[in-house]
Amino acid sequence: MTGSLGPFSLPTVAVAAAALLAWLVARYLLRGTDATARRTAASLLLDALFIGLLAARAAYVLRWWPDYAAAPLSIVAIGDGGFTVWVGLPVALGWALWRVRRDASARRPMLCGFVAGVALWGAAQVGLSALQRTAPPLPPLTLATIDGRPVALDAYRGRPVVINLWASWCPPCRREMPVLEKAQADHPDVTFLMINQGEAAHTVEAFVQSQGLQFNHLLLDPASQTMRAASARALPTTLFYDTQGRLVEAHLGELTAARLRDTLQRRLHRAPVPPPP
Repeated sequence: MTGSLGPFSLPTVAVAAAALLAWLVARYLLRGTDATARRTAASLLLDALFIGLLAARAAYVLRWWPDYAAAPLSIVAIGDGGFTVWVGLPVALGWALWRVRRDASARRPMLCGFVAGVALWGAAQVGLSALQRTAPPLPPLTLATIDGRPVALDAYRGRPVVINLWASWCPPCRREMPVLEKAQADHPDVTFLMINQGEAAHTVEAFVQSQGLQFNHLLLDPASQTMRAASARALPTTLFYDTQGRLVEAHLGELTAARLRDTLQRRLHRAPVPPPP
């Protein structure tokens, strides 16, 4: 799936690669020093990364505080990918500079490692943007409603579309479904397609009724065609398509209300969209 490498999202892989490069650069520049100095510089970089991530997460939570306050446990659900990078980077750099303020020998290797890591991360963001522009379009599949009516996914082109791939046996799918139900009500200009993977109609209907959920577009995909078409590797997976049917973002794993609202605003509300039919 565009947006993932195995079980990890590509942005997560980019951060890990940037941290590794920063560590390697600092270690290389300190190759002539003793082992203790090398370990100290490497530890500083990793500590700076941790501090920066904490600051980036805190800033993101504050930005979307009403959503996080409504579900406090979602604050620690960092798998949603909610981080404000432009806050985390200067905090990480400032903390690292403060730690080496009296150690000139470690300052240059640490700074060079930091700059190398940030450069790699920035290049990865450019690459990810280019990759996203070549992502596959809305799959040309025909699925079915609960009552057996055939529905072509192509019929939903022309309006923003959010596809959620789920199953009733999947705990994170079950947890995020009320979030998606509320988003459906809050964003009537966006079509939410809840596409069940691999289960029979009576199983899906019984589950939805037992949970008191109501979705406008509940579709069945007993052969899991959509997962294969999107190269999705796990459930839940949420795919965001613009009005031209182009994939603009993909999220592997459980979505928090804040992350969903953020993605909808950044990715699907950039231009006017047709009113709901």
